[in-house]
Amino acid sequence: MIIPLILAGGSGTRLWPLSRELFPKQLLNFTGSHSMLQNTILRLDGIKSLNAPIVVCNEEHRFMVAEQLRAINVKPLSIILEPVGRNTAPAIAVGAIKALDIFSNKNGKNGQANSLNDLLLDDPLLLVLPADHIINNIENFHQAISLGVEYANEHLITFGIVPDAPETGYGYIKRGKYLNKGCNDEVCQIERFVEKPNINTAKSYIESGQFFWNSGMFMFKASQILNELENYEPNMVKVCRDSVNNGTEDLDFFRLHRQLFEMSKAESIDYAVMEKTDKGVIIPLSAGWNDLGSWDALWQTGNKDENQNVIRGDVLTFDVKNSYLHSQSRLIAAVGLEDHVIVETKDALLVAHRDRVQDVKKLVAQLKDRNRDEAVSHSKVFRPWGSYETIDIDRRFQVKRITVKPGSKLSLQKHYHRAEHWTVVSGTAIVTKGDDEIMLTENESTYIPLGTLHRLENPGKIPLELIEVQSGSYLGEDDIVRFDDIYGR
Repeated sequence: MIIPLILAGGSGTRLWPLSRELFPKQLLNFTGSHSMLQNTILRLDGIKSLNAPIVVCNEEHRFMVAEQLRAINVKPLSIILEPVGRNTAPAIAVGAIKALDIFSNKNGKNGQANSLNDLLLDDPLLLVLPADHIINNIENFHQAISLGVEYANEHLITFGIVPDAPETGYGYIKRGKYLNKGCNDEVCQIERFVEKPNINTAKSYIESGQFFWNSGMFMFKASQILNELENYEPNMVKVCRDSVNNGTEDLDFFRLHRQLFEMSKAESIDYAVMEKTDKGVIIPLSAGWNDLGSWDALWQTGNKDENQNVIRGDVLTFDVKNSYLHSQSRLIAAVGLEDHVIVETKDALLVAHRDRVQDVKKLVAQLKDRNRDEAVSHSKVFRPWGSYETIDIDRRFQVKRITVKPGSKLSLQKHYHRAEHWTVVSGTAIVTKGDDEIMLTENESTYIPLGTLHRLENPGKIPLELIEVQSGSYLGEDDIVRFDDIYGR
């Protein structure tokens, strides 16, 4: 039994301004009709003995993750919420612990295996997949996973990407001896992991034919990866186990115990286990893989026009070559550029040379140092009930466009520093205002005085659209006192 363990906790700072802290790249659509998270799960269709996934994500992204899974009709075994990021080793540890707990309880033994068959049933194979990769050749990907199943009972498997260029943005893995010399497959022992090289070193790696890109994808038995972690990082496993044992179910989610998980060491699974274990093997994978770690990666993988430009959105060019231009809300007009990246959103514009896109994360660090909202969220912010978008803002007023999904409702709340005026643009609203409940339809409005208990609900079958005008001395999102909330916030 294979359980996909989807790691969806990254922030994707190098793809700013599209990727933000509250809406990171794995939740965005870069290459088609689905997000990267959705594609990570959909590309598994057709693999034998595949169970529903376990997803590990940041608790701030929980509702978007749940909604995206529902949109592709996937019911996960669990959505594990990380209160803080601690890199891949703790994320894999809590996923493995949760998987063993789930299957032990499914088989009715409460952790007690009575036979070898019981033990095998309770010990699923974990297929660890980051949620932000592109894989174009699904057939080769499936073949590599099938090969991994043959070796995963005894080994810890990593999938090494067969390199097609001297890439300096990836770590590398050098292969050792073939595991079964003479067989058709090329499963090898791992000789060593190496850090991101300079260009000359990367060229020598490619010429040798002995190095693979480190994909960050793995396959192993849940119990075996925990045993290896206990050998090398025993305190990490103890903390992760305690954070699971003291965690709580919350709606569709499993919340790790915050204080306990915060005690975990932040470490990658490469450093924690794979570079130390003698059980590691590498399976080569040639499947059109890319981890979309930068805007240049999106240029490399995108559909190019006759001038080798990748263009998305409303873009007009003259004498522009080898560039990536992405417009989200308005016209981009570019003249006389080569090897550039231009990305426009409603609240930010990025212009960079393709050779410097790895430095975008330094801009994000500056934004955070200055407490700029653009580092954290877009002007359009998603909530479990829908979304809101800031249209205009000044010192004592703010105008928002609010969209409430059919059947959804906001929390029962009040504000101490602002009043609100709501005007329905489309759909139907049920408004709780103090002790009263009223219904509003298109072109009708209501006023919510400062300090009044209120709630907004969409009882209809179509989205509710309204304009909200806030006025007051303080307009921050933290001026919300919730009295009841169906989403447990």
